[in-house]
Amino acid sequence: MKKVLFTGAGVAIVTPFGEYGEVNYDLLEILIDYQIKNGTDAIIICGTTGEGSTLTHEEHTETIKFAADYVPGRVPVIAGTGSNDTSYAVKLSNEAEAAGVDGLLIVTPYYNKTSQEGLIAHYNFIADRVSTPIITYNVPSRTGLNIKPETYFELSKNPKIVGAKEANGDISALAKSISLCGDELAFYSGNDDQITAFMSLGAKGVISVLSNLVPRETHDMVVKYLEGDTLGSAYLQLHFLDLCNDLFIDVNPIPCKEAMVMMGWPVGECRMPLVGLSESNRAKLQATLKRHKLI
Repeated sequence: MKKVLFTGAGVAIVTPFGEYGEVNYDLLEILIDYQIKNGTDAIIICGTTGEGSTLTHEEHTETIKFAADYVPGRVPVIAGTGSNDTSYAVKLSNEAEAAGVDGLLIVTPYYNKTSQEGLIAHYNFIADRVSTPIITYNVPSRTGLNIKPETYFELSKNPKIVGAKEANGDISALAKSISLCGDELAFYSGNDDQITAFMSLGAKGVISVLSNLVPRETHDMVVKYLEGDTLGSAYLQLHFLDLCNDLFIDVNPIPCKEAMVMMGWPVGECRMPLVGLSESNRAKLQATLKRHKLI
């Protein structure tokens, strides 16, 4: 049985930008403290929600190092270091390791994509060149590529590959993957609207966008299930279902960042090509935040 990097709710934390589009490290420090104070079990830095794809290489590595230096001893720090270029993923991963992170979140290749055999080669190539545990990240809506259960089983044989963030929305495939991999791969929900469902099949938690807004409640959704309060977990899941959905009313992290600004967190706009919400979507999101008394 492999060591589990974390159990509970890890936040896919936004990267706040300042007035001129620079990384706002002062605010990032405040956001990290707020998350940990409210029960978040891991900080996932420079992932999709953290806009890792539009950070420069220097910003990417500096932001990872900032989190690794600021958080130690409180919760695990997991860095997004994936790429559609296997060699570049190794480079990013090695630099994140040198910064002192606890884990690496590595998305499947995108655009050029690959076969299932290519996925196995890609992840094993990276894993054999790092000393830090890896969580794979499957998000077909963004990459056009899906990890099959049988592929998860092959990847689970590598001692460095310890977890999987699954965001393909296919609960039946998840059940098969967990059945095949057992304790050799810790699964995390990549969709906030499926946390309780994932937990019912043996997942270890969630890597969450929702946690940016309601960290305590997202943490509790997982913990309640683990402590046997399945109805309590389901209640929170259903209570926040509208907010989970509205955070994906447009491309993530557009709604998340706009919601945070409405809540008083000046995290800035997303970098292009992502642009702001339409007026109708902004009004819908605002109404949901008001319904939950978040603004």
